[in-house]
Amino acid sequence: MLSGGPGSGKGTQCTKIVNNFGFKHLSAGELLRREIASNSEYGAMILNTIKEGKIVPSEVTVKLIQREMESSDSRRFLIDGFPRTEENRIAFENITGAEPDLVIFFDCPQEEMVKRVLNRNEGRVDDNIVTIKKRLIVFEALNLPVINYYSKRGKLYTVTV
Repeated sequence: MLSGGPGSGKGTQCTKIVNNFGFKHLSAGELLRREIASNSEYGAMILNTIKEGKIVPSEVTVKLIQREMESSDSRRFLIDGFPRTEENRIAFENITGAEPDLVIFFDCPQEEMVKRVLNRNEGRVDDNIVTIKKRLIVFEALNLPVINYYSKRGKLYTVTV
């Protein structure tokens, strides 16, 4: 699993890891955006949650991740951007019956993340100054317990960006 704030470089580094080590990349954010575009039962709820800078309910995200894992031929997954909260972590482990072998955390200054998000030009609904600042506050408040949990279990590797 890869963790880090929005704009910390998770997606960029995932591409390199996948190309060099053969993992299947699963981006929680991409799965959520795909679900929005599919106009599924969860799509509107996910869109409204993201627009508010909040985190989508754990069960929804875990089910999307699990669906991708089960439909893949791979057994080696690189999950990008999840878990972000203790609730996410617990839901993932309970629903999938698994926990990650390791977690890579991208520790990036907030100013740099804001700059990167505003300059990435992906046309995402949540890539604006108001929403990004909300996302960073939520990320920092909720992600620290997850990072601490995996650190205590000897599974955390921090990359200072």
